[in-house]
Amino acid sequence: MRAIRAIVRGQVQGVYFRAFTRDEAVKLGVTGWVRNNPDGSVECFAQASEDKIEAFVRFLHQGSPGARVASVQTRDDTPQPRLKAFEIRY
Repeated sequence: MRAIRAIVRGQVQGVYFRAFTRDEAVKLGVTGWVRNNPDGSVECFAQASEDKIEAFVRFLHQGSPGARVASVQTRDDTPQPRLKAFEIRY
């Protein structure tokens, strides 16, 4: 299992980015969470097999239909086996 943390910058708040991200994660079988940051970015923690994480990161570069993604920064993180779903955090 691979785990990552991602910061997505651009026009990513107020455009249903978190909801689309959750839906895509569920579709792919990725567990974790997504939340808005005070600086206007969106932060994600995601864990799954390598191929699912790669597909998830590709989605983050695209985002929701109303989003304009300027950059996606990812780093490896420690898997959290207790996470069983993908949720929107507030």
